[in-house]
Amino acid sequence: MSRSRPALLALGALLACALVLLLPAARRRPPAPGRGAPANSTVRRGTAAGADPAVAYREAAGPRAPGPGRPDVLFLHGQAFTSATWEALGTLALLAGEGHRAVAIDLPGYGDSPPTGTVATQQGRVAFLERILEELGLRRPVLVSPSMSGRFALPFLLLRGDRLAGFVPIAPVGTRDYAVGQYQQVQTPSLILYGDRDTGLGHQALQSLRHLPRHRVVVLPGAGHACYLDKPGDFHRALLGFLGQLQ
Repeated sequence: MSRSRPALLALGALLACALVLLLPAARRRPPAPGRGAPANSTVRRGTAAGADPAVAYREAAGPRAPGPGRPDVLFLHGQAFTSATWEALGTLALLAGEGHRAVAIDLPGYGDSPPTGTVATQQGRVAFLERILEELGLRRPVLVSPSMSGRFALPFLLLRGDRLAGFVPIAPVGTRDYAVGQYQQVQTPSLILYGDRDTGLGHQALQSLRHLPRHRVVVLPGAGHACYLDKPGDFHRALLGFLGQLQ
């Protein structure tokens, strides 16, 4: 028994080392099927150098399925997220496979985009999105705006709605900053999305956004504020259905 003890101790040490090596790999494991990007998806990263400041973006690469008339889609993000969220969720690859050009950006001060004081005002944020559309060559895209990004998307919608083919607000902030009459003048088709467990900002935003003349509402059951993370399948179906109506 005394002779086997060193061998057992050596075996235990080897197992401990193996666990240490495997744990980081486990933490890097891709999202489970249905939540993350398909195994064969490819997303390229770039920088919109002409914007001020330069803005990082992600876009599904490779040939897209034939889709004449299918609108481009520009994704913004919430405060706790970046453009990487839409890559990990598989959204960029999914839309590219359906014939859409799908681009997600890192807003200034998030992800790989440096901060800038030029977006401190409403006018600055509108000008920022205008430059992004021009720099990335997005012609009348559908603008997807969750949570914090409403500070950028809402003033752009109200002042430059003619530059958009559609608008998808997901419980955006800042909806109370505008009057009912301002919403009523917008003719951009809109899909208002939120989770039924988002009893705060989701319901609050709806009270203002329901005054958009050309809107429909989709409430995702069992989903919270980041409803696209809680129910990605339902979110993708709702988004693709909306995009299909715009063609």
